[in-house]
Amino acid sequence: MEFDTDLFVVGAGSGGIRMARMAAQAGIQVMVADNNPLGGTCVNVGCIPKKLYAYASQFGHDFKDSAGFGWQLSDVNFNWRTLVSNTRIEIKRLNNIYEGLLSESGVEFISGSACLVDSHHVKVGDRVISAERILIATGGYPYVPESNYAGLLTTSDQIFDLPKFPRRMLIIGGGYIAVEFASIFNGLGSKVELVCRGNAILRGFDDDVRLFLATELERQGVNIHFNRNLVQVTKLQQGSFWVRLDDKSEYEVDVVLSATGRRPRITGLGLEQAGVAVDQRGAICVNEYFQTSVHNIYALGDVVGRMELTPVALAEAMVLLDHWYGKGEKYMDYNLVPTAVFSQPSVSTVGLTEQQAQNKYGHGRINIFRSDFKALKQSLSNNKERTLMKLVVDSNTDRVLGIHMVGEYAAEVLQGFAVALKAGACKADFDRTLGIHPSSAEEFVTMRTPVY
Repeated sequence: MEFDTDLFVVGAGSGGIRMARMAAQAGIQVMVADNNPLGGTCVNVGCIPKKLYAYASQFGHDFKDSAGFGWQLSDVNFNWRTLVSNTRIEIKRLNNIYEGLLSESGVEFISGSACLVDSHHVKVGDRVISAERILIATGGYPYVPESNYAGLLTTSDQIFDLPKFPRRMLIIGGGYIAVEFASIFNGLGSKVELVCRGNAILRGFDDDVRLFLATELERQGVNIHFNRNLVQVTKLQQGSFWVRLDDKSEYEVDVVLSATGRRPRITGLGLEQAGVAVDQRGAICVNEYFQTSVHNIYALGDVVGRMELTPVALAEAMVLLDHWYGKGEKYMDYNLVPTAVFSQPSVSTVGLTEQQAQNKYGHGRINIFRSDFKALKQSLSNNKERTLMKLVVDSNTDRVLGIHMVGEYAAEVLQGFAVALKAGACKADFDRTLGIHPSSAEEFVTMRTPVY
């Protein structure tokens, strides 16, 4: 059978672009379609703008801390429109880079929404294209639970482009997106109310990390409402919002941000008519090589609902590329994937939590090394921020099973330690390694006695 293209990629995010580029460089004819700016969630409404806004908010803390180091600052003002404008310029630059990468690789990009007609045909606008293989990499979207006030809520996709800086904000959620935006807007000067329906933030993270970060956020002025739900939102005549929680507390805020998670972006893809199966959450079902229920249709990245991280999508693309056109020796390993939460202080972690390790190996087999301290940088300022570092160790084998940090530059510190864990490092290896002094990171190689 003759096809218009060897590979048709639906979605031009991190995973889709990586696959398209690398396949085209290997001599495969590739087409890509997307109706959104190139780069997907990460570049446009995720990792990149979020980290830039996190940098901006950190200055709010740094200006205060600088007084203890002799700096005398006056008339420090924050201009929201400058941050928004400069971030959009940077994102546009990245969009253009991705466009150039696709073009230079020989990939044909089609701007528009793609819909599966059947297992070998995709429709984009009025054009129907046949493909030997189809890859779905459409990512996810912010999930907003149904309610009579859902239309009044702002999502994480919209929060970067608010026309006016919100002096008062209420955020619904307790996951990493909610926590990050609570930190960002608190640092920029907003009064932030964080409404968490559970009794702790960051479900899935180590319990020490969850408690420690919540304490630090509250110390900085974020007001966390645990075990609470939003029950009413009313838009007022002046444009602000009146909100009420289930404990009958009431607040007037400028923005209500819904940060209750993301769902796979599958609406309008024609999955049902093509015979592609999805699970109860709407994630596309795939096997270990990302093959769907239709033999020539594949999916990867956030749309398959495994680990919603940009580096994971990139790695999945490389595994699939090798499976299709390489030696078929690569496989996707989801163990020891490092991650970070860009709050203030930031969080980074790799490996098992204490609870996971105990469940897997038993309580008596796990040694915990833990350090809670005030970093040297805070010694001359009035900043009460503290740093947490934690090692989870298998006492039988001496293997380090997990590393957790809450503190400045946590992601930068943990990246190197992630390599060590992937290489099978033992606690004795940490003990033999000399620290870089003075640094916070040296604490990981100077913890000698388990706390329990």
